[in-house]
Amino acid sequence: MTTKEPETRQWTVFSASCPSRESLARIANKWTAMIVILLHGAPLRFSELHAQVGGITKKVLVDTLRALERDGMVERFRDADDAARYRLTRLGRTLHEPLLALEVWAEAHVEEVLDAQSRYDSVLDEQILTNMKAADPAGRRPSA
Repeated sequence: MTTKEPETRQWTVFSASCPSRESLARIANKWTAMIVILLHGAPLRFSELHAQVGGITKKVLVDTLRALERDGMVERFRDADDAARYRLTRLGRTLHEPLLALEVWAEAHVEEVLDAQSRYDSVLDEQILTNMKAADPAGRRPSA
């Protein structure tokens, strides 16, 4: 009698039907990255997370935490004071290093990115002005 080896699936985010795409989208989300980085330090209450993640709305924080909980990356628990807190699971902790690397990269290269954006916007603005002048060489303003 022969025993059949279990089938090993080959997942790829480049396939439209691959469920890893949903995980990638969640992981690549800016709010997810900030939450994972903060929770790596210690479990936090909702209000503590909200205070530390500047600009996030309460609704977005709730939705992100629920999605991370569903994906097995975060768990909600009650501490000794019966206060609800959030912490990373074992799976969630595996995200800390790659997301921290993204944080470090973003902070280290912010000036270069801002300069590139400024150059791009200047060229785009110049192209718009050139196209406007070409459309009306006399420079007349449209009448009201």
